[in-house]
Amino acid sequence: MPPLQLSSVASTLRAAGCVFAEDEAELILSTARTPEEAVGMVDRRVAGLPLEQVLGWAEFHGLRVTVAPGVFVPRRRTEFLVEQALALGRNASLVVDLCCGSGAVGAALAAGLRGPEVHAADIDPAAVRCARRNLAAYGGRVHEGDLFDALPEDLRGRVDILAANVPYVPTDQVALLPSEARDHEPLVALDGGPDGLDVLRRVTAEAPRWLAPGGLLLVETSERQVALAVEAFGQGGLDVRLAVSAELYANVLIGTRRQGSSQPRKSRTIASKAPGSSLPG
Repeated sequence: MPPLQLSSVASTLRAAGCVFAEDEAELILSTARTPEEAVGMVDRRVAGLPLEQVLGWAEFHGLRVTVAPGVFVPRRRTEFLVEQALALGRNASLVVDLCCGSGAVGAALAAGLRGPEVHAADIDPAAVRCARRNLAAYGGRVHEGDLFDALPEDLRGRVDILAANVPYVPTDQVALLPSEARDHEPLVALDGGPDGLDVLRRVTAEAPRWLAPGGLLLVETSERQVALAVEAFGQGGLDVRLAVSAELYANVLIGTRRQGSSQPRKSRTIASKAPGSSLPG
């Protein structure tokens, strides 16, 4: 079979509704090892699979992260969470990527820090397999299970950075997501319950028992959920700050465990500031 032409691939993708058809065509043709593989990739993309699952990888915070079929695709806005973690936790020696999906966040943190011990966890076996591939180069350990139940007990009270990219789409809004997400990504990675915050509340309630003194919990949420999410951090006993990127439409809540305390206590700080800033507690 002769090589496919960029123009013909782009035309096929455009007809299927791909907005960035030319860019996607270039990525497919540069990734495919044979013309036959390229044809198969184009067919899968036309059928509606996310581009990253078609390619088998996604660009995330300067890394090429493996993305397997049926695994949550890391979003570019989540790079902002990584940036906040790296800026505030430069000396972190123990990192946990909870609800890890592909392990993209854990890999980005491992790459940006000085050789931390990295653990990741997810309830989805496909995600666990994928994350193990992405974290292998950093010596990361990936655990299968429900949130903190998956983690080794000896991590309690030692975690410097706890990144939890929890599902936060309200149940009644999942059907409104683009078909790429609702049809090809696991529901457990999208559906956050009636108001989208069920999993976040579980994480904030338990996080203080796992964080080291001064340790950080970072969670992404939507703008309209910020007030309720801040309340959940406070009920969990975490001082909380908000960081916003208008460019990436990203809202990251950052909780801090105070030194000498692992028990829930009233939140000390509710703050807002200019987009893109990391707020002092």
